[in-house]
Amino acid sequence: MDPEDFKRMVERHYEALYKFALSLTRAEADACDLTQQTFYVWATKGHQLQEFSKAKAWLFTTLHRVFLETRRRHTRFPHHDLDELPMEDSLTFSPNLANVLDSSQVLSALAKVDPVYQAAVALFYLEDFSYQEIGEILKIPLGTVKSRIARGVVQLRQLLGVAPERSPKAGEIPNGVAG
Repeated sequence: MDPEDFKRMVERHYEALYKFALSLTRAEADACDLTQQTFYVWATKGHQLQEFSKAKAWLFTTLHRVFLETRRRHTRFPHHDLDELPMEDSLTFSPNLANVLDSSQVLSALAKVDPVYQAAVALFYLEDFSYQEIGEILKIPLGTVKSRIARGVVQLRQLLGVAPERSPKAGEIPNGVAG
């Protein structure tokens, strides 16, 4: 790959990959390492991608795979955890409910969501991937993507102390609507 093309790829996708890595690792240093490792894999294997339009999904898939492999390795060979920087000092996450919350609160709460649901929620809300794209990145069926996002959002709302949204019952006037 041409060095200028590689530089443009990094400039275009680094921040989004870093945010996703941070949501998975909960530590800035680990997120940096994971993002750099993803671009290393791109530098060595990216040329194999036949449709360049799918590069973003390829990068996110690779980052998730590297994360899972790293987590498996740490489980088999535990070592001393590095000090983590507080989530308040990290990048922001702001789904629709964040208009009443500080974005650092939302990111901090996202870090506490069950890891099974966390990746799907982060890809959906941080990166605006479709359900189909998330399924491809995480290698899970579409129904599983939807349920993980739904359950992850429930956990996120609970952690934030935000009541779940509900649809008004038949004949009921929605909150905030004058009758």
